[in-house]
Amino acid sequence: MRVVLLAGGVGGAKMAEGLSAIVGRDLTVIVNTGDDLELHGLAVWPDHDTVAYTLAGLDDEVRGWGVRGESWTVMDRLEALGEPEWFRLGDRDLATHLWRTDRLRAGGRPTEVALELGAAMGIESRILPMADEPVRTEVLTDEGWLEFQEYFVHRHQEPTVREVRFRGVESADSTPEVVAAIAHANVLVIAPSNPLVSIDPILAVPGIRSSLDEARARDTPMVAVSGIIGGKALKGPADRMLASLGEEASALGVARRYASLISHFVLDRVDASSEGAVRELGLETLVTDTIMTDDAARTRLANEILGFVTTPSVG
Repeated sequence: MRVVLLAGGVGGAKMAEGLSAIVGRDLTVIVNTGDDLELHGLAVWPDHDTVAYTLAGLDDEVRGWGVRGESWTVMDRLEALGEPEWFRLGDRDLATHLWRTDRLRAGGRPTEVALELGAAMGIESRILPMADEPVRTEVLTDEGWLEFQEYFVHRHQEPTVREVRFRGVESADSTPEVVAAIAHANVLVIAPSNPLVSIDPILAVPGIRSSLDEARARDTPMVAVSGIIGGKALKGPADRMLASLGEEASALGVARRYASLISHFVLDRVDASSEGAVRELGLETLVTDTIMTDDAARTRLANEILGFVTTPSVG
């Protein structure tokens, strides 16, 4: 079973881990690159690396980002030299960025570099950037436009978001690898990631949405998992962002955002009362425990999702 997952952030990484445990090399993760940045002259790919470290078993589950068992010698020295300290990179994490930056400067395509890195880390599944061209997520606040990491890390997601844009997306294009992965998928999954700044950037890349629409026209099942449970995001500002942008911060609100694209939708048991309203959108529904607290829970949820979308509906 060839599975394609659209993902970003910790929710996407957890979903990727659960699916990888089942389908292994037949999983392709199309990852958001709108969060990427250059720092200290290095190419830093936060969402890609969160997925990669998780699939490689290196992720720091306590902090929710970076590598387990980190040291901070380089950052401590940079801070002593007067460099900004709000975006910290551990020593082992820095090695990844140094390795990647060298290959990019040597002319490697980001997709090729991502695949090479995955192989070097012993990751069985494939992780594909959503585009090779740079796309940068920016949010409009009462202070003006902020780059995503300025908003997310430096400002601790405190400013109210009035608008979201993806700078450079009009000059980007879907890669041959992304198009081929979607074309050959048996199942398409949207992770319980922030729909506004993790999934929307992927869908905004020219060629990706049309490839997904073509897959759905071939009756390839596409399922989205709600990252909003009981009106709240488990992690991050998705609920507050949806509300400030005039959208409903609920599982039903997420289902409405994806309704024209997907065929199936997964709600947490907390939101079981919304199942009927979601079904009225024309979607098949699964109500289950969607909180992925550990490896077993991630694998269980992935198994349930794959069984749900590949079992013919009755009635």
